[in-house]
Amino acid sequence: MHLKTLTVRGFKSFASATTFEFEPGVTAVVGPNGSGKSNVVDALSWVMGEQGAKTLRGGKMEDVIFAGTSGRPPLGRAHVSLTIDNTDGQLPIDYAEVTISRTLFRAGGSEYAINGSSCRLLDIQELLSDSGLGREMHVIVGQGQLDRILHATAEDRRGFIEEAAGVLKHRRRKEKTLRKLQAMQGNMDRLEDLNSEVRRQLAPLGRQAKIARRAQTVQLDVRDARARLLADDLVSLNNKLAQDISDESKIQAQQQDVASRLERVRRQVSELSERSEILTPRLALMQETWVALTTQAERFRSLTALARERGKLLESNQTHFDSSRDPERLEAQAERLSEELEELVEAVEDRHEILAEAIEAKEQAEEQSRAEQQRMAAMLRAAADRREGMSRLASQVASARSRVDVTRAEISRLRDNVQSFDADLAADARSHESVSTELDEQLAGEHQLNNLFEKAEASFTRLAEEQNRDSRRQQELSVRISGLRARLDALKLNSKPDDRSAQLLERSPDVLAGRLGELLTVTEGYEQAVAAILRDCAEHLVAGRSADAIALVRQLADDQSANASFVHADVPMASTPDLGELAIAARDIVSSADEFSNLLDNIFAHHYVVTDFDAAQQIFEAHPEAKLTTFEGMTFSRLCSSIGDSAGASLIAQQALVEQTSAELGQAQEELAQLEIELARRAPVLSDAEHARDEALRQLAESDAAIEELSNYLARLGHKLRSAQSEKKSLQSRLDAAIEKLEIEQESYEEISERMDMASTDSEDEPVDEATRAALADAAAAARQQELEARLALRSSEERVTALRSRVEGLRRTAAAERTHREVALNRAAERKAQAAKAQRVEQASERVLRFIELSLTMAGQQRDELSVRKSELEELLASNRTEAEQLAAELSRLADAVHRDGILRAELRIKIENLETKSLEELGYTPDHLIANFGPDQLIPETSDPDDKWAELRVNVDEDGNAVGTKPFDRAEQEKRLKKAERDLAALGKVNPLALEEFAALEERHKFLAGQLEDLKKSRGDLQQIIKDVDSHVERVFTEAYNDTAVQFKRIFDRLFPGGEGQLVLTDPENMLTTGIEVEARPAGKKIKRLSLLSGGERSLTAVALLVAIFKARPSPFYVMDEVEAALDDVNLGRLITIFEELRESSQLIVITHQKKTMEVADALYGVTMRGDGVSTVISQKMDRSAS
Repeated sequence: MHLKTLTVRGFKSFASATTFEFEPGVTAVVGPNGSGKSNVVDALSWVMGEQGAKTLRGGKMEDVIFAGTSGRPPLGRAHVSLTIDNTDGQLPIDYAEVTISRTLFRAGGSEYAINGSSCRLLDIQELLSDSGLGREMHVIVGQGQLDRILHATAEDRRGFIEEAAGVLKHRRRKEKTLRKLQAMQGNMDRLEDLNSEVRRQLAPLGRQAKIARRAQTVQLDVRDARARLLADDLVSLNNKLAQDISDESKIQAQQQDVASRLERVRRQVSELSERSEILTPRLALMQETWVALTTQAERFRSLTALARERGKLLESNQTHFDSSRDPERLEAQAERLSEELEELVEAVEDRHEILAEAIEAKEQAEEQSRAEQQRMAAMLRAAADRREGMSRLASQVASARSRVDVTRAEISRLRDNVQSFDADLAADARSHESVSTELDEQLAGEHQLNNLFEKAEASFTRLAEEQNRDSRRQQELSVRISGLRARLDALKLNSKPDDRSAQLLERSPDVLAGRLGELLTVTEGYEQAVAAILRDCAEHLVAGRSADAIALVRQLADDQSANASFVHADVPMASTPDLGELAIAARDIVSSADEFSNLLDNIFAHHYVVTDFDAAQQIFEAHPEAKLTTFEGMTFSRLCSSIGDSAGASLIAQQALVEQTSAELGQAQEELAQLEIELARRAPVLSDAEHARDEALRQLAESDAAIEELSNYLARLGHKLRSAQSEKKSLQSRLDAAIEKLEIEQESYEEISERMDMASTDSEDEPVDEATRAALADAAAAARQQELEARLALRSSEERVTALRSRVEGLRRTAAAERTHREVALNRAAERKAQAAKAQRVEQASERVLRFIELSLTMAGQQRDELSVRKSELEELLASNRTEAEQLAAELSRLADAVHRDGILRAELRIKIENLETKSLEELGYTPDHLIANFGPDQLIPETSDPDDKWAELRVNVDEDGNAVGTKPFDRAEQEKRLKKAERDLAALGKVNPLALEEFAALEERHKFLAGQLEDLKKSRGDLQQIIKDVDSHVERVFTEAYNDTAVQFKRIFDRLFPGGEGQLVLTDPENMLTTGIEVEARPAGKKIKRLSLLSGGERSLTAVALLVAIFKARPSPFYVMDEVEAALDDVNLGRLITIFEELRESSQLIVITHQKKTMEVADALYGVTMRGDGVSTVISQKMDRSAS
C-alpha cells in the first residue's frame, strides 16, 4: 500500500489543477522558500481529515481556498483528491485503488467522497485508522511538528503510539460510549422518578377502584332486590286477577252515571298531561341554556384571572441598572483621565527636550575626551614609531590604502542595489495608491448602501409595527364580537315570549298584531320610566278590534290552563293635558304605527315623566289627577304608588339591551371588516418593503465582500511594500555601515600616514598630561549617566502615557457597551409594559363580557325556576285529578253489584299490573315474563358476598354456563331489608369514580411496563460496561506490546543518531497502562543532562526524529511525509538520518520536503515547486536514475 496520486485544485497557492504522481521509495519535494512546498503536506493532511485550521497554518478553515492574486481572482472552493494503491488489501475495502476526496466551499459547506461516493468525515477517518493512520496524523510530520512533539505532554506522546498501534479509535469509541452511559444515567434517573410517581399514584387510585368495585356490587344488590320485590308484586296481582276472572257472575247496575264522570276526569288528566309535556322541553331547553351560560362564565372567569396574573407578572419584572456602571460617569471619568493624559504627554515632550540636551552634552564631553585620548595616543605612537622604524609604518600605510579601496568598491555596489530597490518600491507604491483609491471609492459606495439599507429597514419596521398594531386590534375586536354575540344570544333567549302567547300569535296572525312592548319605540333614556308605566301591559297581546279579542277569550274559556291578556287598538282617542316644563307627557316619548295611536293615547293618558322624587311630589300637589313616573321607575297616582321591577320592565329593558348590543355588535363588525381590508391592503406593501430591505442587505453584503477582498489585497500589497522597505532598509544599513567603515579605514589610513610623518620628524617627545585626560573622562562618564537617567525618566513617562491611554479607551468602550445594554433593557421593559397593557385590556374586556353573561345567567335561572314552579303546579293538579279518578272508580265499584264490582276490580288489577310492567321496563329494562321467570318468588336467591373478600367468587355455586345458582328461598321482608341496607350502603359510599377501575388497570399496566423498561436499561448498561472492560483489556494489551517495541526501537535509533549517548522511553505510571503517559530521556555523548529543554536545537530535533522513527519501525505505516525535518542538522547528523531514511524506504513510502542536497541525492523522484510573479505555485518532476549512482 502506498500513495499513488495527489490532485490539488484551488488549495492555497495551487490555483490550477496540479497532480503529483508518487512512486514507492523516497520522493523529494524541493523549491525556494515561499514557493508552496509545505502546501503539499497541508493538502495531504487536509484530504485525510485534518480539522484544525492552525495545523494547516491558517486562522480559519476557509484560508485553504485560493485567495487570489493581482492577476487572478479568488476561487470559490478548494478540492483535493488522493489515490492510494491498495493492491495488498491493507485498507478494509474491496478495491485495488482507493480515492478519497474532500471539497470545501467558501460559503462553509464541505463534501467528502470515497471512490466518488459521498460519505462522512468519520468514514474516511475510520477507513484510514484501520491501517494505522488516525486523526493525530503522526505519519505526516509538517513544519513545526518536531517542536510540537518535543513540547507534547506525556499523554500526547502516548496518543502517537496508540494511533500507530491502531487502538486510538477504540479509545475514542470508548469515550463516546462513556458519554452515552452518562446520558443514559440521566434518562434512567428520570425513568425511576416517573416510575416512583406512577407507584405513588397507584395507592389512591386503588382505593378509588376498590370503592367503585364495592359500588358495583351494592348497585347489583339494589337492582336485584327491586326486581324481586317488583316480581313478587306482579305475581300477587296476577294471581288475584286470575281469581277474580274465575267469578263470572257479576251484576252490572248503576254504572253509567259514575262511568261518564270518570271519563270526564280522565280527559282532564289527559289535557293536563299534554300541558305538562309541553312544559317539559321548555324546561329542558332553559336548563341547557343555564348550563351553557354557566360554562361560558367559568371560561371568562379563567381568562380574566389569567390576564390579571400575566399583567402582574409583567409589571413585576422591573429593569434595574448598576449605578456604578453609569455611561455618563464612565465617560466623565474617561474625560478626567484624558486631561491627565494630555498633561503626561506634555511632560513626555519636556522629557524629550531634557534627553536631547543630555545627549548633546554627552556627545560634547565624549568628543573632548576622545580628542584628548587620540592626541595622547598619537604622541605615544609617534614615540614608538620612531623607535620601530620607518619601514614598518610604510607597510601599514600600504595595507590601510588597500582596505580603503576595497570598502569604496563595496559602497558602489550597495548604492546600485539601493537604486534598484527604489525603483521597485516606487512601482509597489503606485499599485498600493491605486488599490487604496479603489477601496476609498468602494467605502463611499458602502456609505450610500448603508443609508439605503437603513431607510429600507426603517420603512419595513414602521409597516411591521402598524401591521402588528392592527393585528392586535383585530384580535381585540374578535374577542369583543364574541362577547357581544354571547350577550346578544343570552338576551334574545331571555326575551323569548311565552309559548302559549306565541301559539296564539301564530294561530291568529290576522287578529293579533303582536305584544304591546314589541310594537313600541321608546326615546333613548326613558326605557325605565315607560316600563314602570306599562308594568304587565307590556306582555299583553294587541288586538286590532275588541270584538276579535272577546272572541278569543270565549275560545279559551274552556281551557283551565289558558292565560292571556289583550289590549284593543280600536279605542277612541284620548288626550293628556300639557303641564309645561314641569313634566314630560309619557305619550310624547313613545311611538308606534298609526293604527295603534289611539291605543297609546289611552294607555299613557295622564301619565307624565319627571326627573326625580322631589319633582314628582311638587307636581303631584298641584295636579293630583296626574300619574307621575320618575326616570328610575317610581310611580305616583291618586290611587297608588309603587317602586320595583315588573314583567313589562324586564321586557322593555331587555329589548333596549338587545338593540344596544346589536348596535355595538354591528359597529364592532364594521370596524373589524375595515381593519381586515386595511390588513389585506398593507400585506403586499409589507412584503415589498421586506423584499427591498433584503435586497439592500444583499447589496450591502456584496459591498462588504468586495471591501474585504480589496482590504486583503491592500494588506498583501502593504506587506510586500513593507518587506521591500525592510530589505531596502537592510541594504541602506549595510551601505551606512560600509560608509562608516570607509570613514574608519580612511581615518586609520590618515592616522598611520600622520604617524609616518611624525616619525619622520626628529622632534623631541612632548610630556603627557594625565590629569587633563582623567578630568575629561570623568566629565564624559557624568554626561552618560545624565543621559541614562533622562532616558529612564522618558521611558517611565511613556509607559504611563500608554497605560493611561489604554485606560481611557477601555472606559469609553465600557460606556458605549453599557449604553447599548441599557437601550436594549429599556426596549425590553417597554415591550413588557405594552404586553401588560394588552393583558389589562383583555382582563377588562373579559370582565365586561362576564358581567353580561352573569346577568343573562341570572335571568335564565329565574325563567327556569318559573317554568319549574309551573310544572310542579300542573303535576299537583294532575295528581289531584288522578286521585279523583281513582275515587270515582271506587265509587263505581261500590255502586255496581257483585259482578260489576268484580269487573271493576279486574280492571283495577289490570291497571296495576300494567303499571308494574311499565315500571319493570322503564326502571329495570326487563319484560314481565323475564322478570317473573328469573326474579319471581319461586326462584331461589344466590348468596351475596363481601366485595372485599377476594375468594368470594370461588365460594359461589354456579351452573354449567357459569351463572350463579340460588341457595335460599324468597322472603319479602328480608328482601325489603336488603334493599334498604343496599341503598344506605350506596349513599354511604358517596361520590364514586366510575372510571377508577379502568384507570387503575391502565396505571398498573404502565407501572409494570416502566419497571420492565428500567430493568432492561440496567441490563443494557451492565452489558456496555462489560464491553468497555473488554475494550480496555484489548487496548492495554495492544498498547503494551506497541510501547515495548517502540522503546526497544527508540534505544537502537538513539544509539545510531547519538553514538555513545543514551536515550530511553519512561512510563509516568507503569502500574496503569491504560492512562500512563510517556516521557523521553535523552543524554548525548559527553553530557550528563537528560531533560530535552536543555539540549541544543539540533539535538532536540534529532531526538524528536528518533522518537518518530522508533514508532515508524515498531508499527510500520505504508507511507511517511516529512517537511524539512533535517533543516537544523549538520552534515554528520544529516548523514545518519539519511541512512535511516534508506532503511525506512525498504518497507514504506517516504515523501520528504527538503532543501538539503544529500537528501535529494537519495530520492527516487524529485518534484520542484516554484512560484512566479502571479503568486501561483507550479510543479515540475524528475525521476532519478539510482542505478547510475
